[in-house]
Amino acid sequence: MTKLQSLAERYPTRGFDDYYGKIRLEGLVWNRKRVLQIYRSMRLVFRRKHKRRLPQRIKQPLEVPQQINYSYSMDFVSDALTNGRRVRILNIMDDCSRECLAAYADYSIPAWKVIMVLDQIVNERGKPVKIRTDNGPEFISKELKGWCEKNGVILQFIQPGKPMQNGYVERLNRTFREDVLDAYLFETLEQLRILCDEWVYDYNYMKPHSALKGMVPAMIAKQQKTFNNTTKLIEEISLN
Repeated sequence: MTKLQSLAERYPTRGFDDYYGKIRLEGLVWNRKRVLQIYRSMRLVFRRKHKRRLPQRIKQPLEVPQQINYSYSMDFVSDALTNGRRVRILNIMDDCSRECLAAYADYSIPAWKVIMVLDQIVNERGKPVKIRTDNGPEFISKELKGWCEKNGVILQFIQPGKPMQNGYVERLNRTFREDVLDAYLFETLEQLRILCDEWVYDYNYMKPHSALKGMVPAMIAKQQKTFNNTTKLIEEISLN
C-alpha cells in the first residue's frame, strides 16, 4: 500500500499498469491481482487532482557579463488605466550594459507576444547567449522554449519566490514604476505606449547608472561595440 501511494504521488497522471511495471522493475515479485485489488481499494483508479509542478530550479549567481548580448533579463510589471482595465508591461534588458531593450505594453502579453518582442530585438542586435526569467506561465511555455531551442538561446529560470535572483531587471522595474506608472495616469493604452518609448530612450541615453560608474547604458553599449569591432579587426589582421 505504501509503495502504491508513493508512486501515485510521484506520478499522479499514470495508471495501474505503469505502477505495477515499476514495481516489477524494482525486483518485487508481487501477485498482480493482489496489487490490483489494493490499488482499487485505495480508490487510485479514479483520476486524481494534481498541481503542475515546476522542474527543480538551481540557484545561480547573478554575475555581470563582460560583453553585451550575452545575457538578457526579462520580467513583467502591471498597472491599470483610469477606466480600471488592467495592463501589463514586458521589460527586457541587457545585463552587461543595463540597456532597456524593450518596455512593451499591452492588455495581455501571452507567450507569442513575448516571442514577437524578442524577434524585434534579435533583428536589431542579434541573439543573446541566455535569457533569465522567473517562472511565469508565459516564460515556461512550450512556445518560448521552442523559440529558444530554435535560436540556440539558453533559458535560465530563477528559483520560485526568489525575485532578487533576477535582480537587474527587478531594479529596472522599480525605476520604471517610479518614473512612469506611479507618476502618471493613463486613459488609453496608446498613451502608456508612447510614454514607455520615451522612458526607454531617456533611461538608455540620459540616466546615469550607479552600477556603471555614472555612465549611461548607451555609452557602455557603444564602448562594447567599439571594443568588439577592434578585437575582430586585430584577429583578421593576425590571420592574414
